[in-house]
Amino acid sequence: MPAGTQASLRSRLLGGNRLFGTVLTWPCPDIAEVVSAIGYDWLFVDFEHSAMTTETLQRILQAASPAIPCAVRCPTHDEVWIKKCLDIGADALIIPQVRTRSQAERIVQYAKYPPCGQRGVGAARAHSYGLAFEDYMSRANDDIALVIQIEHIEAVDAIDDILQVEAIDCLFVGPYDLSASLGKTGRVDDSEVTEAIDRVRVACQARGRPLGIYGASPDAVRPYIDQGYQLIAVATDAGLFGRSAKRNLQLLRSS
Repeated sequence: MPAGTQASLRSRLLGGNRLFGTVLTWPCPDIAEVVSAIGYDWLFVDFEHSAMTTETLQRILQAASPAIPCAVRCPTHDEVWIKKCLDIGADALIIPQVRTRSQAERIVQYAKYPPCGQRGVGAARAHSYGLAFEDYMSRANDDIALVIQIEHIEAVDAIDDILQVEAIDCLFVGPYDLSASLGKTGRVDDSEVTEAIDRVRVACQARGRPLGIYGASPDAVRPYIDQGYQLIAVATDAGLFGRSAKRNLQLLRSS
């Protein structure tokens, strides 16, 4: 993958930009190609909850490149998955279910090349299959954004400790899993859930750390935009398609 000509997703995030994206869950490169032409700032490619294979994931990144940067949500914070997602060309990693400082520290080690970490060295799509090896190696640590998801009450309780890991670039709140961890699955507007989210916001903003969040609609994320969240993901491909198809059918039957 050749060096980009525009500022990296990480540099824009750390520079204070607000970045709007949407979530891809279907294993379909064509959808990525269409969405990349719309004007979003980034794409959230969900490799955790989708039916994507590693090969399909790479095809999705190829379809979106170079128009739009892709942040891949890894299945776990396992070293092998982090390495695979980076080697096929992710511009950012979103790591789910991070609950402790030690987990965050291990993620940094797995994702950064020496001397900052211990990422394994190979030659894959990210390195243009070896043709741009030295260029990629020289900029990967600086260009790739590391985002961890705060989506369990244990992570909220440990937020001050987690924030000690400076190499984590952004904390991304997962309101639905967070609500489940509180025994209120799907009730993302419940006061206990919103209070937990606000604890994360206050801690991050006190340290000048970027925040991200997902919402099912623009209205769902509007309060968080007003509060200074930067990395915003709205809706999913399946949700957008389903709502549009349902609305079309309703219009047809009412005519």
